[in-house]
Amino acid sequence: MRKEIGWMRFFRKDEESYLCEKCEKKLTKITGKTCAICHRPLETVSSQYKKEDLCLDCYRWEQDEKWRSVLKKNLSLYVYNAFLAEIIARFKYRGDYVLAKIFAADVLGALQNMKYDFVTPIPLSNERLFERGFNQAEAIVREAGIRPVHVLSRIHSEKQAKKTREERMHLPDIFSVTDVTQVQGKTVLLIDDIYTTGSTLRHAAYKLKKAGAKTVRSFTIARGG
Repeated sequence: MRKEIGWMRFFRKDEESYLCEKCEKKLTKITGKTCAICHRPLETVSSQYKKEDLCLDCYRWEQDEKWRSVLKKNLSLYVYNAFLAEIIARFKYRGDYVLAKIFAADVLGALQNMKYDFVTPIPLSNERLFERGFNQAEAIVREAGIRPVHVLSRIHSEKQAKKTREERMHLPDIFSVTDVTQVQGKTVLLIDDIYTTGSTLRHAAYKLKKAGAKTVRSFTIARGG
C-alpha cells in the first residue's frame, strides 16, 4: 500500500525558512510594474486588460461612484500559481495551520513598511469558522507576531470559490462593523489570503469607510485572477 507523502517532509524548521530550497523556488514573488491599486503584475497583461497604471478590473471599480477610492491600495506577496494554490488549500480547507508559518517572515517584513493604525482580518461566518476550526486570515498575521483587531462580522453565504467572477463582483451585503468607535478616523489594513477579483476586500472596505475609517488598505499572501 502506497503511503501519501506528507507535506511536512518539504519543511525544515529553522530560523530562516519553513520551506526547503527546492519548494521555496516554486513561490513566485511579485516584482516589476504592478497595478497601482490591486498589485496585479502588469508585465504579463495584454494592453486591452489595462488602463494607464491600472488593470481593467480596478479601472472598472473606480468608474463606479460607490466603489471609487474605497480600497486605497492592496499589496500581495506572491503570484497565485499551482504550487501556492496547493499550499493554501491544505492550510485553508484541510486544517494544516502550521503552513501559516511559511509566510511569517515575509508577511512581517511587508507589513513593517506599510502605514496603518491596526490590522483586521477578513472574518469568517460562524458556520465557516466552525467548519474550518480557524480563520486563515487571522492565522497569517498572528504567525507574523502581529495582534489583529476584530471590527468586522460576516453573515453566512455560499463559498466564494463556487461563484463566477461576475457574481463575486456583485456580492450581497455580507459584512457589518462591530465597533464603530475603533474605526473612525483610522487607517485600517485588511488581511486575507488571496486577492482574486477584489470583491470581498472592497465590500469589507466599503463598510469600514461608511463607519468612518479614513483609509482602507489591504494585504494578501497571493494575487490571483
